[in-house]
Amino acid sequence: MIVALFALMYFMMIRPQRKQQQKRREQLSKIKPGDQVVTIGRLHGVVDEINDAEKTVTLDCDGIYLVFDLSAIAQVKQPAIAPSTTTANQTSNPATSESAGSTAPAEKQPASDQATQASESASDQSDHSK
Repeated sequence: MIVALFALMYFMMIRPQRKQQQKRREQLSKIKPGDQVVTIGRLHGVVDEINDAEKTVTLDCDGIYLVFDLSAIAQVKQPAIAPSTTTANQTSNPATSESAGSTAPAEKQPASDQATQASESASDQSDHSK
């Protein structure tokens, strides 16, 4: 009876916890500069450098560089993306890629620029209505 209780406890609590710890160790060992991460304090940043000797990581948080223990990384949000090569569409039709690059969607512009443009267009519309 006691053996069955220990076996049940192992499969319900200890084994899943070990799997979770192993997954976390693998995640931390794969971190590289350029990865977007979240710390245990919910601070979002980009990995700037990793010091394996001291087990620390330097995060770039909007131009502010902070040093954390490697264990303070809660999750990797987005791994660093390797530079992509040109695709067949870009090389075969350069006019299409130039025109696509010249029209920037409004959602990629900073919020302050969007607000300025919205107020300018509103004032232009009111000037035209007079």
